[in-house]
Amino acid sequence: MQLQTIIVEDEEISREILKKYVAKYCPNVNVIGEASNIEDALVLIRNNELDLVFLDVEMPFGNAFDLLEKVGDRSFETIFVTAYDHYAIEALNSHASYYLLKPISIDDLIKAVDHVVAIKSKEERLAETVLATTIESINGKITIPQQDGFEVLNVSDIIYCKADDNYTEIYINNSKIVVSKTLKYFEEALSQYPFARVHKSYLVNVNEVVKYRKGKGGSVVLSNGKEVLVSSTKKANLLSYFK
Repeated sequence: MQLQTIIVEDEEISREILKKYVAKYCPNVNVIGEASNIEDALVLIRNNELDLVFLDVEMPFGNAFDLLEKVGDRSFETIFVTAYDHYAIEALNSHASYYLLKPISIDDLIKAVDHVVAIKSKEERLAETVLATTIESINGKITIPQQDGFEVLNVSDIIYCKADDNYTEIYINNSKIVVSKTLKYFEEALSQYPFARVHKSYLVNVNEVVKYRKGKGGSVVLSNGKEVLVSSTKKANLLSYFK
């Protein structure tokens, strides 16, 4: 499993050390970008489909927690990297996958990455559920597993799906169902239907789009009044439905 990642660290030397360690000891991690401050990190996060972010806690004009608050819903895992151990509780409350102290131990780095791989592998194994089977066997319907059984939904009734960490919120009119599956899972499961991934956090039913607003990526207004931003990298795919 290859993990797409970025390094967010304000000290250039620290970034270079971590990047070299990752390249040498974590061959399944692909570093696609670096940032030295919150704003640059936010741009990288919004413009890329990431599996993992190495995140320094203290940075100029804010910290890691400010960044995560600006990101909002996220599908990537985080490994906090800091010289201070007193942020551990906050990191835990921010759903960090691992907490590395500087100077970085190579053994701890490998353990951290292995932990993230285990999380992502577990997500993929969720595909072996009743949902995938039902989509293939019952045309136009999906089942949503619940503690006491499962709920059957008409695919056409789904307006949009929203990522919430390792969960997905499914919106039907004004109601919401929360499912312990990733948005990527639903993107693949609903691929035979007119659903478009317009943003890293949103999958929309194209039949429920009532308006498109221009912009770098633009935005779409759905039948229930919800407006969803469209990522610039997803814009072409969305508009292809309306040719």
